[in-house]
Amino acid sequence: MGRHMPIPVTGQAGRLLVEEVPVALVYNGSTHAVMMATPADLEDFAAGFSISEGIVERVGDLGEIEIVPQGEGVELRMWLEEPFAARLANHRRAMAGPVGCGLCGIDSIEAALRPPAPVLTRGLELTSADLREAPAALRRAQPLHDATGAAHAAGLWRPGQGLVRLREDVGRHNALDKLLGATLKAGETGAGAAVVLTSRVSVEMVQKAAALGAEAILAVSAPTTLAVRMAQDAGLTLITNLKGGEGRVLAHPTRLKELSSR
Repeated sequence: MGRHMPIPVTGQAGRLLVEEVPVALVYNGSTHAVMMATPADLEDFAAGFSISEGIVERVGDLGEIEIVPQGEGVELRMWLEEPFAARLANHRRAMAGPVGCGLCGIDSIEAALRPPAPVLTRGLELTSADLREAPAALRRAQPLHDATGAAHAAGLWRPGQGLVRLREDVGRHNALDKLLGATLKAGETGAGAAVVLTSRVSVEMVQKAAALGAEAILAVSAPTTLAVRMAQDAGLTLITNLKGGEGRVLAHPTRLKELSSR
């Protein structure tokens, strides 16, 4: 399934609505989660979700991803080998989440609050120009949001290169999972890069950015207190409420070139 094309609204010329459909993530023939998502970049979504939720460790652990339309929704069918099949079987259940549910298949408080692996420092340095240009570049590169006004985006920003990859979805968690999957499928990680978000920063967004290996999160909206604590513990630079190159530096400011040089 290719990139999403919005559907015109009958009787409202020139206005478009974003699609939202149930997407079932099916492993070894059993449904693990049903997400409400935009039906685009679904292979990226399957890969990113599987890694960020800890179902597999690498994209190659999934094998082929089959996209199967089912009535009003879509099934993403994947086949796991050991030890991942046995691990998932111990915790499997079918469940439906709201738009972009970020804690799917989680059955304990401890699992929901799992700390991400520490982020490795690979030389990322952010300037005030990066803080100004990254959100602006993300906003300019959102065709789905431009058409509908109803889509989140997650992008990967590399200083000196700019916005190298972006994914959109009606759900903010889904957009980041799609970015995660697309990046790892391309044989890359977030090392030396920052994740740029159009949304608020919750704990799940920190977990997903860390799974990508990104060294920083740049967001135009505010974080939660738990997201700040988790970013601090993981070694992830967190800068939120970005506007005009200024924002709130809430964790690990040493990757900001101007600040670290003072």
